[in-house]
Amino acid sequence: MLEKLIVFVEEFSMEATLEILLPKLLPDVPFEIRRFQCKDDLLKRLPERLRGYQNWLPENWVIVILVDRDDDDCIELKQRLESMAAQAGLITKTVAGVGHRFQLANRLAIEELEAWFFGDWRVVRDAYPKVPATIPRQVRFRKPDAIAGGTWEALEQVLKRAGYFRTGLRKLECARAVAPHMAPERNISDSFQAFRGALMAVLAGGEP
Repeated sequence: MLEKLIVFVEEFSMEATLEILLPKLLPDVPFEIRRFQCKDDLLKRLPERLRGYQNWLPENWVIVILVDRDDDDCIELKQRLESMAAQAGLITKTVAGVGHRFQLANRLAIEELEAWFFGDWRVVRDAYPKVPATIPRQVRFRKPDAIAGGTWEALEQVLKRAGYFRTGLRKLECARAVAPHMAPERNISDSFQAFRGALMAVLAGGEP
């Protein structure tokens, strides 16, 4: 049985989102979110942080590392994270394989947290009712993880046109407004479902 989940994130808005979302995904499981100043800060400090867990991570604790892909190559970034875990002597979900216990799961938000919001547009409309309901049907937004030009920039444009955030998107404020409405099971973002799948595997003690 999972006793504790530790999640490493790169910025404030993801931390705020997960503080609201994790209790929905993992009821009654204690968790701790460790936030860094930015993605570069996380990647720079992560090897040392992981080495600190090498000899004492309790058997029923699991680490999840959640990083925005941004403009990085998805495969190269994932391999970099996997290499850091291997150097720290931690067994990742990828290495463990189907049905086997792991200590750490690396997951990418493709390309940013806001892709998760586009993945369940209803929650954005719950928080900001003036945004158009037709957004998911527009060609640009049909695949939340493949929105050209950056997902937070796209969200900012949509919100501005609806009369919100006229001076620029305040990402932390937006995350705190949207996250309470999120329904994990209906989100169509592939990266969100990959993250959710990792958490379900954590609960199962292996691959779902």
